[in-house]
Amino acid sequence: MAATARQTAATARYEAKKEAILAAATATLNRQGVKGMTMAGVAAEVGLITTSVTYYYRKKEDLAAACFLRGIERFAALVDKASTAATAQERLLAFLDRFLDLQRRVRKGEAPPLVSFTEVRTLNEPHRTPVFEAFNNLFRRVRELFDTPELADLSRAERNARTHLLLEQVFWTGTWLRRYETEDYGRVRDRMFDILTGGLAARAQDWNPPSLTVGQLTTDPQEASRETFLVAATRLINQRGYRGASVEDISAALNVTKGSFYHHNDAKDGLVVACFERTFQVMREAQSAARDLPGDQWSRLAAATSALARHQLSEHGPLMRASVMTALPADLRHDMSERYVRVSDRFSGMVSDGIAEGSIRAVDPMIAAHMLNSLLNAAASLAVWAGDTKKEDAASLLVRPLMVGIFRP
Repeated sequence: MAATARQTAATARYEAKKEAILAAATATLNRQGVKGMTMAGVAAEVGLITTSVTYYYRKKEDLAAACFLRGIERFAALVDKASTAATAQERLLAFLDRFLDLQRRVRKGEAPPLVSFTEVRTLNEPHRTPVFEAFNNLFRRVRELFDTPELADLSRAERNARTHLLLEQVFWTGTWLRRYETEDYGRVRDRMFDILTGGLAARAQDWNPPSLTVGQLTTDPQEASRETFLVAATRLINQRGYRGASVEDISAALNVTKGSFYHHNDAKDGLVVACFERTFQVMREAQSAARDLPGDQWSRLAAATSALARHQLSEHGPLMRASVMTALPADLRHDMSERYVRVSDRFSGMVSDGIAEGSIRAVDPMIAAHMLNSLLNAAASLAVWAGDTKKEDAASLLVRPLMVGIFRP
């Protein structure tokens, strides 16, 4: 009996230390990315020496993969509990409720942080396959939340797009949820649920938003060359993260020398800022062009978001992911964040004008703007989850469900 008790205590200590390492590694991974995370840094976070961490995880890549797998497990647990509800609407509300309750506990220090999946694509084999298999299983389980007669006739691409939209909505809260007090998370849940299920249209609308084209390259040869450079760099940085995309990697991907790179940019920080500036420019272009269109505010908002969703899948896209900001140096991160908020607030203003006009339902304009930004972020990787998606289909697959309601076929 005494030996058994000692074994039980030793197992408990082992698991407790392992959980502490995973929590510290997750927080570091969220701040610094896979490349920026070090075993020594994680060890210091939990008051251990490096060899104590390597006893549990031999290499940094092992630890990063473990963080992603644990994050997937936690999301799967939320889905499993929500899936017991009777209707699709009730399952969606239960999922949002449990997710926001978990976020509340994380923020209050009652639960370890949730991992950001931003850099999951930076994993190499042999870690990539098991993590991707686990994430694909999670994706399928979330898709089952939408099993309802109203959506029985949806194509696989349409079901995948709705699933992708929902997952991106909860992942994206990492960029804005901390602006709210934890006691207001219940209200955030209700407002998100209201927008997802009711859409933004105040009345029945045919899905035929005015057409806009944004983000085209300039005809000036010198400026076009720089914009082409920024488009390619944005793609690479989105894939590998700020720390994961080195100057050498960017130069190689663009088939230029490091000398040519520094001809265009003083340093990588300057390149990242230039990529963000181009993203803000494209978003402002879509918003301003939509405001000049005839029709009501709902149609203008649908036009702007549809144009930006198509841009994400075009040869001139994508937009820079806001999650890249988290790894920027503090001064740059603050500046880029402020500028991002200003662009986002323009969506909020369009929603507010539509509510006053009567073409948009009485929703929370700020939360609606966050959710619109989320769907634009989701569009960047829509093709991964919705098969061979063409840019012309991006709006109907992804934008329409948020504009008219996710349960409307």
